[in-house]
Amino acid sequence: MWMVNLGGLLLIALIVWWFWLYHPGTDSLASEELVILVENGTYSPARIKVAAQTPLRLTFMRKDPSPCAETLLFPALQLSETLPLNKARTVQLPALAPGEYAFHCQMQMYRGTLLVEQQG
Repeated sequence: MWMVNLGGLLLIALIVWWFWLYHPGTDSLASEELVILVENGTYSPARIKVAAQTPLRLTFMRKDPSPCAETLLFPALQLSETLPLNKARTVQLPALAPGEYAFHCQMQMYRGTLLVEQQG
């Protein structure tokens, strides 16, 4: 019986870590264009550092057939896109003010963040 309880606690700890504690590394955007891979339950890269007041082109390439990965939302920008499977979809973003802008699927299982920073 204690093995079942221990397994349950480990599963709960894994879920808490995945959804609330895990923060992937940050990639800086060298140009105004970036390809983001949607695969295995994650966006890669998931944390993207960009310069403020610069328009962006983010190209999402969805490799994951999960229906959850099909919808991309930028709630703060009131932007929603449908990502086709195995095809690129480019999202144009306007010049943004400094701050953090979350993007995710409709159930928020796939999550990412744009870190918009003032340069120089």
